[in-house]
Amino acid sequence: MKIERNQIVEKLIQIVGNQRVITDEQVLKDSSFDRFRKYEGYHHIYTQPIPSALVYVKSAQEVSEILQFANDNHINVVPRTGHSATEGGLETAVENTIIIDGSKMNNIVKIDTYNMQATCQCGVSLQVLDDLLREQGYTTGHSPQSKPLAQMGGLVATRSIGQFSTLYGGIEDMVVGVEAVFPNGEIAKIKNVPRRAAGPDIRHVVIGNEGALCYITEVTVKIFKFMPDNNVFLGFTLDHMKTGFEILREVMVNGYKPSVARLYDVEDGAYHFSHFAKDKCVLIFMAEGPKGITEATAKAIEEIVSRYDECKKVEDHYIKEWFDDLNWDPKKIEEEKVEILETKNVGNTTEVSSNWGKIIDIYQVCIERIRKEIPDITMVGAHSSHSYLNGTNLYFVYYYDVNCKPEEEISKYHLPIKKIIVEETLNAGGSMCHHHGVGKHRAPWIQEEYGSSYYILETLKKAFDPNGIMNAGTIIPIKK
Repeated sequence: MKIERNQIVEKLIQIVGNQRVITDEQVLKDSSFDRFRKYEGYHHIYTQPIPSALVYVKSAQEVSEILQFANDNHINVVPRTGHSATEGGLETAVENTIIIDGSKMNNIVKIDTYNMQATCQCGVSLQVLDDLLREQGYTTGHSPQSKPLAQMGGLVATRSIGQFSTLYGGIEDMVVGVEAVFPNGEIAKIKNVPRRAAGPDIRHVVIGNEGALCYITEVTVKIFKFMPDNNVFLGFTLDHMKTGFEILREVMVNGYKPSVARLYDVEDGAYHFSHFAKDKCVLIFMAEGPKGITEATAKAIEEIVSRYDECKKVEDHYIKEWFDDLNWDPKKIEEEKVEILETKNVGNTTEVSSNWGKIIDIYQVCIERIRKEIPDITMVGAHSSHSYLNGTNLYFVYYYDVNCKPEEEISKYHLPIKKIIVEETLNAGGSMCHHHGVGKHRAPWIQEEYGSSYYILETLKKAFDPNGIMNAGTIIPIKK
């Protein structure tokens, strides 16, 4: 028998109390989407089913009781913390969804500088944690652009990556242990050890699950010494993306580990570096850590770059000043909202990855197709911001003037652009999703992304969420 909305609310109040169950209509409307539908949201248009309630949890036990109730009654649940997602993972795709918000689970449990790890609840702000660590001479090493907004549970759930990943890795390289609650109410805690070979690495059932398998309640991450006085910034202009990719590859395959290694094409470079990079691509690096390492890394990079005559060095302070003002914050988001409403010009992004042999082809064909096939484009560019021994990522950035109703913006512009990028990347053997998560809008390509290994993903979903209550439509699409 289908449970009614008022019954859902009554049960949630029994579990956590009246004060932490929110049924205000406007709050629920604003909770039905994430930044993927920002243009609709800025116009107060809500195209997704409105959730039945938003519930703030304060413990793993409360999460367990809510999930058991939802599982028994086949009620969809959307887990969230910082609400900064960009790929529709927080959209409420079905009626009477419960949104479980862990942002009030914001205790830093322990900072252990001897064992170099920090344990915190899911709702701890990354900015708060890292600021506290830096006061003590340490850092998480994790610095996504959403750092002022994002919280630890969501960062782990979306398999996020930070601007210093070339040195520190992605969140999956930083997670030591994790606690999560599964749909049947089972609370599972993976202990904090440096490594073990006791079967598969079950952390990766939790990391990157995007709320489609479980709810993350606690995270332990590595911490690192913080030595900002030793940072070295390097910047260069150049003529061709192909040259830039060759330099990035040479840096990586020769074993150097700058914390930042980025390459911008002319269009994207002009957006960030117009004061020194007119009609040029831009290549930037930062080396950090012990002084001897940073100096050696910077020297090696300069030697590699010097072999390419087209590369011209720029003053280092330009790069430092840009980094200091890179991250989102509520003020910037409000400024973006005002600008979009005034101009009807919207910017979005799609990030993919591939090996070195295919990355230039993906870049060229995607840029060409977007310019040719998508109307009202005002800018399309790309940059590489995360490199590895065997390849790199591409972060496509595109802006367009919206000449349609707000609720038609996604289908006319955003999804067709994403479709081009995803399909061309998959055709080249790359990954359609580097770090923002699959969400609901790349889910249609999930089987092509996984190929024969889709069996493993599908079996995980069936095993841990047989009733399909966890974030319906995220990662695995809803069957029509």
